[in-house]
Amino acid sequence: MKTKIIEITVSPSGETTVQTKGFSGSTCRDASRAIESLLGQRTSEQLTPEFYQESEQHRQEQEGA
Repeated sequence: MKTKIIEITVSPSGETTVQTKGFSGSTCRDASRAIESLLGQRTSEQLTPEFYQESEQHRQEQEGA
């Protein structure tokens, strides 16, 4: 199992960046949603290649079906 990390960076000007690591598929959005809502309005989003990978849980559900 991969380690899952949510990294929050605050610049000297107060701008924040939220980056998820170890997630696949849209699970990163689910994991970071509460943090993002507390930080305020999102001004941009950059999706990583992992976002486009099928989540491990979804893959296991398909294999078991």
